[in-house]
Amino acid sequence: MSEKMVSMKLKDLPPLTQADHELLAALAARPDSEIDLSDIPELSEEDWKNAVRGNHYRPVKTQITASLDKDVLAWLKSEGRGYQTRMNAILRREMLQARASGNRG
Repeated sequence: MSEKMVSMKLKDLPPLTQADHELLAALAARPDSEIDLSDIPELSEEDWKNAVRGNHYRPVKTQITASLDKDVLAWLKSEGRGYQTRMNAILRREMLQARASGNRG
């Protein structure tokens, strides 16, 4: 027997009722010491020592049509498969540098 996967978008969820708001407020008011961590123990500083941020993050991709100089495209393709990924990485690096220097975005 196969089960049907159900998924919802945030905009499709029903609005919170007054009872929902009251329950959430009561939960938020409880002290952290009342949180049961038996099935999800807190991580120590040692546990976080080798953590890698964003390891599972995958940005949403948008397909575009772009015109590149022929020699630029040849250079990107000369490294083998994955030239579009390399092009994205180069553009991301430039974007992050520009943001860090306060130039744009």
